[in-house]
Amino acid sequence: MNAVSYSKITYSDSSYPLKLKNYSGMPASLYFKGALPDPSKKSVAIVGARKCSSYGRQAAEMFARSLAEHGVQIISGLAFGIDSAAHEGCLKAGGATFAVMGCGIEHIYPRSNAQLYRRIIENNGGIISEFEPSSPPLAYHFPIRNRIISALSDAVVIIEAEKKSGSLITASYALEQGVQVYALPGKINDKLSCGTNDLIWQGAIPALSPEQILTDLGVNTKNSTSKKEESSSSSLKREYTHDELKLLELLSSAPLSLSELCYMCNMSTAAVSGALLSLELDGSIYSPFAGSYARTDR
Repeated sequence: MNAVSYSKITYSDSSYPLKLKNYSGMPASLYFKGALPDPSKKSVAIVGARKCSSYGRQAAEMFARSLAEHGVQIISGLAFGIDSAAHEGCLKAGGATFAVMGCGIEHIYPRSNAQLYRRIIENNGGIISEFEPSSPPLAYHFPIRNRIISALSDAVVIIEAEKKSGSLITASYALEQGVQVYALPGKINDKLSCGTNDLIWQGAIPALSPEQILTDLGVNTKNSTSKKEESSSSSLKREYTHDELKLLELLSSAPLSLSELCYMCNMSTAAVSGALLSLELDGSIYSPFAGSYARTDR
């Protein structure tokens, strides 16, 4: 399972990430399996709650997949929940994703992510750690490693976080480093949104769409139509759920809002939001502007 050999680089090596050298307090050495992020490409960190909602998981996967489709590398921490969804979304788009570990790279933590660990390496990504390869996953390691996640990134997206969350530590490091922070807005009475809503109140940019982040990063999206078409055509090959079919019957090229769709379908906001995210992930629909949805095929 851990058969892939690892490499070690020191701060003085030319291959040591230049982004890390921009900040003080970075590790004297790094261990990694697979590859390191390509410095010529943009990188975005997507992190959030381990015990996330289905909406948060789908949002993380959608953001990661859409960004990766435009060549953006995804950085996260291989944890349960949002981190795993971000890695998965990137891999589904054929992109490179990198996991910064809170333990040595000879440990797969959590163990249930063993397959994801391997797939990250096999698909031109990498597993990275500042800790000795045999170091166990100690609690205090995880907040420390978050400074590397943010420093490797051109932007950080927080998807669901409670008031006291490790993801907020990543956001704090990002702000200290001058890295732009985005946060997924949520319901004011949802504990998983308390942290992200508070970040927005403090000045983080609401994460409303991947296109918004791509624009802010200066990524050219004009040459990506073929990937969107492939995504749209592949979506026709899967079976839609009952809720998804109801939404597809209502949607056309004329955008409808979330509240309109909830009323017309007589479905809960959570059910409609979940179905919309699934449809957006496979390219069946898109969001022409925040809070609106339209079909891509008619």
